[in-house]
Amino acid sequence: MKKNIIAFLLLFIAYFSFGQDNKKPFFKPTKIGFLYNYGTNENFINNDPDYTYDTNTYKLQAFYKLGNWKNFDFELIVQPQVQFLNHQLLNEQFVTPDEENYQDKRTEFTKEKIMNLYALEFGFAVKKQITAKLDFQTTLSLGFSVIDKRTERLAKGFTFIENLSFGFSHETFSNSFIYLGTNFGHVSNLNFQKPNNGYNILGLEVGYSYALN
Repeated sequence: MKKNIIAFLLLFIAYFSFGQDNKKPFFKPTKIGFLYNYGTNENFINNDPDYTYDTNTYKLQAFYKLGNWKNFDFELIVQPQVQFLNHQLLNEQFVTPDEENYQDKRTEFTKEKIMNLYALEFGFAVKKQITAKLDFQTTLSLGFSVIDKRTERLAKGFTFIENLSFGFSHETFSNSFIYLGTNFGHVSNLNFQKPNNGYNILGLEVGYSYALN
């Protein structure tokens, strides 16, 4: 299942990134890449004792130059992705007796859940050159997503993802770049459904990108 999802995302980027000479694509990025992120709620900034939550995220990336201002460069990063999630309610009292079928929910939610989240995320990146081959990058992202299982914190179905990332991009070879960074992430649905307590993570991420001609 995971291989099929990742293959689909690869085809998505390839379709929009490459075209025959006589058929220009609707839009063509300046770079394409891949990013892996591991995030968890168990960290020194936010460690909620009520639950555990961690994610392994695989993103395909298409980069588009937006311009520059003074010593800053701006990019749009389009990121179709899949997140493989693990969640478990640790404190059954989080589900209160005023909720319908609260005892059944406590039984359900205190068992470990393995979930998937599918998203299309748009990142606005600001880059500052440090050396000839090293850039510092800040990215603010918003995505539209679907999560395939309900928990005590979030309803199944439509959600939003938000990420704030900081990292370094280094040109290792001609047109090849390695990225290393950290991110603060949040998942919620803006109260379109209940519940909507959402999840928060602190993550580490590593990526590779290649500049297109």
